[in-house]
Amino acid sequence: MRYLLGTLISLMTFSGVALAKKNCTDLSQDKWMSEKDFKKKMEGEGYKIRKFKQPGTCYEIYGQDKSGKEVEIYFNPVDGTIVNKKI
Repeated sequence: MRYLLGTLISLMTFSGVALAKKNCTDLSQDKWMSEKDFKKKMEGEGYKIRKFKQPGTCYEIYGQDKSGKEVEIYFNPVDGTIVNKKI
């Protein structure tokens, strides 16, 4: 019984990690906007970037939107479209 419970917990943990990773594009990195150009574009749209990350195939920012709300947003690095947004 303990073995079964341990196995189930392990499977749920590892499957959660796999699901947590975002897939924002299937295109290779040579098609992506440079980080510098992306940040400039987002700041031009009114975002204040506190932290920038590149997890997997996404660009991710933590900061504020143009209305001043705290946000965490995943972007497609090719065209800058929003893939997922948390306010």
